[in-house]
Amino acid sequence: MVVPKLMIGGALGECVHVAGIAHVLRLAEELGWHTVFLGPAVSINEFITAIREHDPELVAVSYRLTPETAESLLRAFQEAVIKNGLDDRRYAFGGTPPVVEHARRLALFEACFSGEEPIEEVIAYLKGEQVQQPGEEAYPQTLVERIRWKAPYPIIRHHFGLPTVEATIEGIEKIAESRVLDVISLGTDQDAQENFFHPERQDPRRKGAGGVPVRSAEDFRRLYAASRRGNYPLMRTYTGTDDFIRLAEIYVETIHIAWAAIPLFWFNQLDGRGPWDLEGSLREHQKLMRWYAERDIPVEVNEPHHWGLRDAPDVIYVVASYLSAYNARAMGVKDYVAQYMFNSPAGLSDRMDLAKILACIEMSESLAGPDFRVYRQTRTGLLSYPVEPAAARGHLAASVYLQMAVQPHIMHVVAATEADHATTAEELIESVRIARRAIENALRGAPDMTADPIVQARKEKLIAEAQVTLEAIRDLAGPDVEDPLADPATLTRAVTTGILDAPHLRGSPIARGQIVTRIIDGRCEAVDPETGEPLREAERIARLKKGGVYEE
Repeated sequence: MVVPKLMIGGALGECVHVAGIAHVLRLAEELGWHTVFLGPAVSINEFITAIREHDPELVAVSYRLTPETAESLLRAFQEAVIKNGLDDRRYAFGGTPPVVEHARRLALFEACFSGEEPIEEVIAYLKGEQVQQPGEEAYPQTLVERIRWKAPYPIIRHHFGLPTVEATIEGIEKIAESRVLDVISLGTDQDAQENFFHPERQDPRRKGAGGVPVRSAEDFRRLYAASRRGNYPLMRTYTGTDDFIRLAEIYVETIHIAWAAIPLFWFNQLDGRGPWDLEGSLREHQKLMRWYAERDIPVEVNEPHHWGLRDAPDVIYVVASYLSAYNARAMGVKDYVAQYMFNSPAGLSDRMDLAKILACIEMSESLAGPDFRVYRQTRTGLLSYPVEPAAARGHLAASVYLQMAVQPHIMHVVAATEADHATTAEELIESVRIARRAIENALRGAPDMTADPIVQARKEKLIAEAQVTLEAIRDLAGPDVEDPLADPATLTRAVTTGILDAPHLRGSPIARGQIVTRIIDGRCEAVDPETGEPLREAERIARLKKGGVYEE
């Protein structure tokens, strides 16, 4: 009787190259298989003996030498299996691409792998899912299903949008055919985000600046149709800065948006990227979260890294992360994507960066429960990339490896070319392949960087300091406010009083922009502007008051 979930494997004939088969066996063990490694240069007779002895469900055969030799050897192996009555189980083959071409001509092997396949296809096969069939049905088409399908590997997302619709369609086709990416984040230009329904407000001179100039629902449909090939990646795009729900309806109908990314404080008069005032946009963003939640579409609150990119201290980044999760849950979101941008600000050390993200995770996931599920999404900080190409590629790999320490569900790859120019399809594919290699290396057994006592001490300090800031925000609420941390008026006051502040907001018509920060021993701290000494949150917040009352 065939033993379920038992897999044996080895290199056939004179082949001594076993790294590939050994890796597959390790991966199978992670997925619940029992495995037996037969070793290098296993003769046909030795394979037959092992199959009889172990009675496995799956036999994995590897051969990585001359294709012409492989053809006769594999035919002899198939004949021996049939002759001995052992063809009542599953057989898979792995080898170089030319050898795999010969193996695919044999009826014995139900699946053949050349090493060119995305790792998720190997995982799906070992899970018993038939991924090598063509068609959309082979690839999950919702975010949560895709995450579960690809585990333990994170799904991979990348931003893409070129200055014309036609060029973007061509690029999406190449990306989908490469099968390296799970989610295409469609980058649209500013007029598509702000003036999609207002052609009279569009400026022809800036068409295509910063993304693809989508001007109609049909443009979105064409872009989505371009992704219906390869590994059928999911698609998502920007929330927009006006007409939020009208845009959401377009996204759901045309690109089947995988999840929405909605800001809390941003994309309005605060940063000059939208027409709304701060309190009004907070209310509209909350309505939009609720709209998506009512349709069971996951929501990401695209928030904390905007503070980090403006050199806000680490503690404000952590507070913004918590407020993001808090507001998503308050608006009824069930599946929440928590984005953690590493390297923001760019001067953070890896140690302190990791500590900050761990503080965010601990605080955000304290809100999790049966009706609020949190999925971690990490990415490399856009402003952290060096311009020099080789250095940028090295930074990408190093950052992704660090991010894997927090076990993300989604890896948002930022191409190594982004510091210099808008990424082409070919450059995107290359960067994702670099990231995938770093991910695979980490999953084979990375040291636990989160256990570093210095990292843990910094994490605990940030959590304690963040509680001080959150309490100060709660104290801003009027006596009739039931939930201050989800109240737009209270959150607006958190900005106008300077409790939430960043150096780059100086000159804003809404924010204070008076906070001063410095990178000290790899961490971003608020400091006394005269002495340069770090300020604890209690002291910083106390200085915002005169006579016990906040100035606004």
